[in-house]
Amino acid sequence: MNEKELRSSSGYALFGLGLLLMFGGVGLVAAGSALGGGLVFGIGFIILIGLTVINPNEAVVTTFFGDYMGTMKQSGLRWVNPLFRRKKISLRARNLNGQKLKVNDKLGNPIEIAAVVVWRVGDTAKASFEVDDYVKYVEIQSEAAVRHLAGVYAYDTMEDEDLQIQEVTLRDGSGKINEMLEAELTERLSRAGIDVLESRISHLAYAPEIAGAMLQRQQASAVVAARRQIVNGAVGMVDMALAMLSEKGIVQLDEERKAAMVSNLLVVLCGEKAATPILNAGTLYP
Repeated sequence: MNEKELRSSSGYALFGLGLLLMFGGVGLVAAGSALGGGLVFGIGFIILIGLTVINPNEAVVTTFFGDYMGTMKQSGLRWVNPLFRRKKISLRARNLNGQKLKVNDKLGNPIEIAAVVVWRVGDTAKASFEVDDYVKYVEIQSEAAVRHLAGVYAYDTMEDEDLQIQEVTLRDGSGKINEMLEAELTERLSRAGIDVLESRISHLAYAPEIAGAMLQRQQASAVVAARRQIVNGAVGMVDMALAMLSEKGIVQLDEERKAAMVSNLLVVLCGEKAATPILNAGTLYP
């Protein structure tokens, strides 16, 4: 079932006409014409029943003995068939602040994850007749989408799991993850006529029982990466120093002295503390 527009008449003139007929009917009854007065009053009352106030960003879904007649979206005072059953639906954007979910990621690690979804009703007919309660439907399907997303991707890359660096993770690929979450929510909620305006991960963390161990792993990985960078830089500097000494002929070193010099330079460059210099007032050779 798809939404269709129901054209309605402006209700301002009919509002005045309905009031006029009702007061006229009261006057006729007072004048002694009970039948005519009652008939005129009833017509005015029926006209007033057909009036509906529609606010901006609001729609009115109408049915007639179970048949969907259409949706009115013109704001203001509108008039339709008084026998139509009317149901108002807000078209404003809404926020769904999902609760924290405890799930397992792709690697089986327990994590906590939550998402924020901005949505609105796009098709009033589907929202009214395709699902029982579209607000509850959005909540349940959003939770299911977040659970599915968390199970497809890992929280973070792990060297021992042989994951590719280019693989998207929940922590590093936030932009890509949000796009995939929005795409899955759009697919899930389209059957209820819901438009997903924005979705993003609002909370992401390891579960408390493994948070300490994972923090230690991250710290160890950071230390290893820093030491690797220091060693790479030190090796480059040593190679450059030996090449310049040889090129400029400043000093001639045999392989044993080169090895000693390399060892000393690496200790100085890679050490965590500043090296204490020792002056050699003698000779390099015995």
